[in-house]
Amino acid sequence: MVAVATDSSSTPSNDKPRRVRRTRMTGAERRQQLLEIGRTLFAAKGFEGTSVEEIAAKAGVSKPVVYEHFGGKEGLYAVVVDREMRCLLEMVTSSLTAGHPRELCEQAAFALLDYIEEYTDGFRILVRDSPIPQSTGSFASLISDIATQVEDILGREFKSRGFDPKLAPLYAQALVGMVALTGQWWLDVRKPKKAEVAAHLVNLAWHGLDGLEAKPHLIGRRKS
Repeated sequence: MVAVATDSSSTPSNDKPRRVRRTRMTGAERRQQLLEIGRTLFAAKGFEGTSVEEIAAKAGVSKPVVYEHFGGKEGLYAVVVDREMRCLLEMVTSSLTAGHPRELCEQAAFALLDYIEEYTDGFRILVRDSPIPQSTGSFASLISDIATQVEDILGREFKSRGFDPKLAPLYAQALVGMVALTGQWWLDVRKPKKAEVAAHLVNLAWHGLDGLEAKPHLIGRRKS
C-alpha cells in the first residue's frame, strides 16, 4: 500500500479562521476612552512626561484622532483637570448636610479623604502645578471654591458666638487648606487609617475654634 502524502498546511474551506470583526467606537465612546487613558498617563508621568504618541498608541488610534477630539495634549489635559475639579467639588459640597458645625467639619474632611482614596489618579493630577496657562483651574483655585462653601457655615457660627462674621473667609481658607495639605501628605503614606486622620483633623480644627479669641493678639515683639 502506497502512503499518500498530505499537505498539512492546507485547511478545509469550512475550517478557515474567521476574521474578528471589531466594533467601531462612537465619537463619544472614543472621547471617553482617550480621557481615561490620558488621566492614567498624566497621573503617572505628569503633563510633560506624557506624549500624544503614547496616548494614541494606548488607545489603538492614530495621533490625528487625539487632535480631532481635543486639539492636542493641552486640550485633553484641560478637560481631565476640569472633570476632576468638578468631581471633588461636588463630593465636598454634597457631603455638607449635618446641622452641627463639628459634624460638618468631619464631613468635609471625609469628603476629601474619600476622593483621594477613590480617585487617586485624579488627585495626583490636581495637586501638580498646571503647566498650561489656559487650564480651567488649579488645585489652589479649587480649594478656594470649597472654602467659599464653608464660609457661610462659619459666618453663621461666628455670628451666633459674637465673633466678626467678616473674618469667616479667612478661617474658611485656613481650615480647608489644612485639610487639603494633610490630604496631599496622606496620599502617599496612607497611615493612619482614613477615619483616624479625619478625627485628628477635626480635633485640631474644632478645639482651635472652640477656644477662639474674639480679638486675638500677638505676644512677640513684632506687631505689624
